Amino acid sequence: MERYFGTISRGVRAPIIKNGDDIVKIVTDSILLAAKGEGVEFHNRDVVAMTEAIVARAQGNYASADDIALDVKNKLGGETIGVIFPILSRNRFSVCLKGIARGAKKIVLMLSYPSDEVGNHLISLDELDEKGVNPYTDVLTEEKYRELFGYAKHTFTGVDYVEYYKNLIQENGAECEIIFANNAKAILPYATNVLCCDIHTRARTKRLLRSAGANVIGLDEVLNAPVNGSGYNENYGLLGSNKSTEESIKLFPRDCQPIVDAIQENIFKATGKKVEVMVYGDGAFKDPVGKIWELADPVVSPAYTKGLEGTPNELKLKYLADNDFKDLKGDELKEAIKNEIAKKDSTAVGQMGTTPRRLTDLIGSLCDLTSGSGDKGTPIIWIQGYFDNYTTEY
Repeated sequence: MERYFGTISRGVRAPIIKNGDDIVKIVTDSILLAAKGEGVEFHNRDVVAMTEAIVARAQGNYASADDIALDVKNKLGGETIGVIFPILSRNRFSVCLKGIARGAKKIVLMLSYPSDEVGNHLISLDELDEKGVNPYTDVLTEEKYRELFGYAKHTFTGVDYVEYYKNLIQENGAECEIIFANNAKAILPYATNVLCCDIHTRARTKRLLRSAGANVIGLDEVLNAPVNGSGYNENYGLLGSNKSTEESIKLFPRDCQPIVDAIQENIFKATGKKVEVMVYGDGAFKDPVGKIWELADPVVSPAYTKGLEGTPNELKLKYLADNDFKDLKGDELKEAIKNEIAKKDSTAVGQMGTTPRRLTDLIGSLCDLTSGSGDKGTPIIWIQGYFDNYTTEY
């Protein structure tokens, strides 16, 4: 039977998950109930994915601003702390910053410019050019920044993050000084105890500062162990955390591998089909208008089953049609391309295929776009046909 659909991604509704819930049972039951209710059959290599948020909620992986404060104070001394390269996000960083401020007498906040690491812009590159500012070398005080660029607000949120972060720090008991720079070492004249808040560039930032003699930790080293019984993440600390309440955060989930393995086993027992399972957070894609690179989590997927290792092995159909088989049409072209796909070497490297990215990053992005982060109520995603190609039939 000829097949007309390719990849299908479905959001699956689930109960509202709370601390202590059995996440393995809930995901398994939800996906089986959806299959029965909607009349959808399982296939080998289907992908079942769940948001990191429901895993962390079930684990009760939460911490308070005061837990953060105590950990920061113990690790950086509680006096003047340089807080560098945070992203501009109320959801991601506001409660963290409250805790950091409570753990210090003074915060020297160093913001990267014109944008943060994930693309939230304070100002535009055009404005830098207009004012003759070199972001690679120039260090700006808050006063100089205001003189040059005024009180710009974020395109989508309407927030002046410079003012917002300054107020948060002061409201939580610390003195605040703000500078703007892109060289990590620019913080050293102001503070030698430094908290690096960047995500994907954190290893380099810490290396540069430690080589210059600074006492440095990253967000991944704050709450990497429990504080007064708090939640924690031994690998990522505060990275991947989200605001839960005005005084607490939900951390990135931990110990996820047994969860995905158990769900895979449960679905196999129920259906006889071996599906792949993953936990996903932010996708990895960029908004061309807002210029935001979505990936504020440390990884797209903290855990996944073995079948999701690696990168796609695909041929570029339009390249074949325009080059190798440019003189063919209709069924003859179709058969030639199918034969080429059948011959492809699974170990081939460097062939004309898709942009090389890991499967978990690609599939996680599809999941994130399917589930959204609002009120859809579909924290579980069921993907079919992802590993099929032009030759696959029912």
